Amino acid sequence: MTPGKRATDMQLGLIGLGKMGGNMRERIRRAGHTVIGYDRNPDVSDVASLAELVDRLEGPRVVWVMVPAGAATQSTVDELKDLLSEGDIVVDGGNSRWTDDEKHAEELKAKGIGFVDCGVSGGVWGLENGYALMVGGADEHVARVKPVFDALKPEGDFGYVHAGKVGAGHFSKMVHNGIEYAMMQAYAEGWELLEAVDSVTDVREVFRSWQEGTVIRSWLLDLAVNALDDDEHLQKLRGFAQDSGEGRWTVEAAIDNAVPLPAITASLFARFASRQDDSPQMKMIAALRNQFGGHAVESAK
Repeated sequence: MTPGKRATDMQLGLIGLGKMGGNMRERIRRAGHTVIGYDRNPDVSDVASLAELVDRLEGPRVVWVMVPAGAATQSTVDELKDLLSEGDIVVDGGNSRWTDDEKHAEELKAKGIGFVDCGVSGGVWGLENGYALMVGGADEHVARVKPVFDALKPEGDFGYVHAGKVGAGHFSKMVHNGIEYAMMQAYAEGWELLEAVDSVTDVREVFRSWQEGTVIRSWLLDLAVNALDDDEHLQKLRGFAQDSGEGRWTVEAAIDNAVPLPAITASLFARFASRQDDSPQMKMIAALRNQFGGHAVESAK
């Protein structure tokens, strides 16, 4: 152990320092841990390469991957497999599909490297509020990373769960995002109906009135009010909303397991519809995604 370093402190390599990863690095450092970050953007990176990141970490190492799902994550895991040593651990904190987790765990296990998947929710607000974490992996691997999970999670008793074996973290986060789709769609439909009638003259204040004392109050509702304060009738936005992929995966998993998901499925299809016309409901969906996650919006023509 490095002289002067407390037993509870740990080192972490963090790959991917974008909107989420950069803030996560800062929050972990504030908790007293050492984070060595790598990003393709040299302006934010602490090291020049993955090889240098691995060299800077004391063994046994923990390396957290925070890059886009799919090819980017696969190539990063492939490179780490050759750089890391037996006893090291890789954490995938991106939005990977759970079936990819199972593949990555097997690939790394062949080299004696552990694997943990972590679904992360919190968006651009996570630095100050903390991140909700859903984790999958073997008990001994999760325990090694627990100081970092404790640093990232919100204050208090909630916001972290060891959901099960490898893949359980990302599967749980996928379902979380499916529920999020349906909740946003419900707010958006209600907002459009209120805007459509002549009798309701202040839709924004109706939404604001729901923030206290009602059963539909939520952080998403608070963010909807924030968006309406910025643009009362969302006239600056085009009614177009992307889907991140997890909504599709949720519906596919529902089909595979014969679980009916009518609300989540309908909300996914509504996003597809937004690409055909300038949908008023999708103005609210786009505004909410921008509010909680910093996702890009398209301006009205």
